[in-house]
Amino acid sequence: MSEVKAIGISEVKNMINPQELSREMSGLMEKLFPICRSITGNGSRESLNIIREHIPITLHEVPSGTKVFDWTVPKEWNIRDAYVKNSKGEKVIDFRESNLHIMGYSIPVHERMPLSELKKHLHTLPDHPDWIPYRTSYYRENWGFCLTHRKFMELKEDTYEIYIDSTLEDGYLTYGEYYLKGQTPDEVLLSCHTCHPSLCNDNVSGMVLTTLLGRHLSSLSLRYSYRILFIPGTIGSITWLSLNEDVVKYIKHGLVVTCAGDPGMSTYKRSRMGNAEIDRAVEHVLKHSGSPYRVVDFSPYGYDERQYCSPGFNLAVGCLQRTPHGEYPEYHTSADNCDFVRPEHLADSFSKYLSVLNVLECNRSYFNANPKCEPQLGKRGLYTSTGGQSHAVSDQMALLWVLNLSDGQHTLLEIAEKAEMGFDRVKNSADALLNAGLLSISQRG
Repeated sequence: MSEVKAIGISEVKNMINPQELSREMSGLMEKLFPICRSITGNGSRESLNIIREHIPITLHEVPSGTKVFDWTVPKEWNIRDAYVKNSKGEKVIDFRESNLHIMGYSIPVHERMPLSELKKHLHTLPDHPDWIPYRTSYYRENWGFCLTHRKFMELKEDTYEIYIDSTLEDGYLTYGEYYLKGQTPDEVLLSCHTCHPSLCNDNVSGMVLTTLLGRHLSSLSLRYSYRILFIPGTIGSITWLSLNEDVVKYIKHGLVVTCAGDPGMSTYKRSRMGNAEIDRAVEHVLKHSGSPYRVVDFSPYGYDERQYCSPGFNLAVGCLQRTPHGEYPEYHTSADNCDFVRPEHLADSFSKYLSVLNVLECNRSYFNANPKCEPQLGKRGLYTSTGGQSHAVSDQMALLWVLNLSDGQHTLLEIAEKAEMGFDRVKNSADALLNAGLLSISQRG
């Protein structure tokens, strides 16, 4: 097998201007944040078309009523306006001020009712009286409004006009897909959900990160093929898996991209397998990142990893995020805004994702071309003549580890783990030995 130009995290970092990346991230985030998205509808299409300005995703439309395993693609929901007015004609709740004011998938309503009846359809957060909660009713016809608890407590006994100008009718579930063909048909899956309205960390941050990852990957020669999905949560992954069972066999590694921009430490949720190559690659990158991190075992609750890891598929798909869903108070509230997500945290997540993909791309096994005792490295310029330098000692140890374990059975990641060294150091040593004619690539690799 011939060597290909791997991603090379250092090479990619050299290609990226950090200030330019931050500007791009912030600009895309600000475009996507205000849109009223849901699991179906025009908000989703508008968002995908914005992403399409950066990478050439293909849009797929799946009709309402389509059976997808045990589920059915729902009716399409769209909303134009919604408000609650008091008897003076004043809007006490206004969808146009925040799209979180409407409960997602609310049916059309135009009627009057007393406060006692209206309260049955209002949602607040008493513990955070200035935040608006995010609520939905996807699969049971209902309607409702969300508002701050402070505003709720100010409502007076009155007759209120309720107006929801929405439609719930047969239409389509829309998702975006970007396929990058690599040297092999084996695939890396990157999946991000696009169904939430103005919630920045969950998951505008994931949409931004995935879009820019896709754009940077598109400029490189890749070992793996990459499939990037922009889908509504749960029903989107179920729909994609149902319609693409013939493709699933090619997915060897995968990550669900979400909650990428909050100030918390990086958290990795393992795949159902628990010790797949993707699990070990992410854990290795986080261990050598120089910053705090957390690794948790798989559970059948969370984001779309639970669909990819369902027993009928059992794909090697984990979830790399910062603070997990439900573990930061701003989750599913109006406080999850563009001030909560910072470009520096998003850039840090971007760098870690690139590092993980670099490990996957470069993780090969080799054969030592001179396996009987150590070859003389000095005459090949691979040993420094000056001793005592810590980086030189580490580099030399990396050379020795690679030579000793290049038996066609150990990958570079396995060598890095055994040597307790960063992957890049081990990969650089393998490159030097390969160039010196002391290694050959294993067909296993």
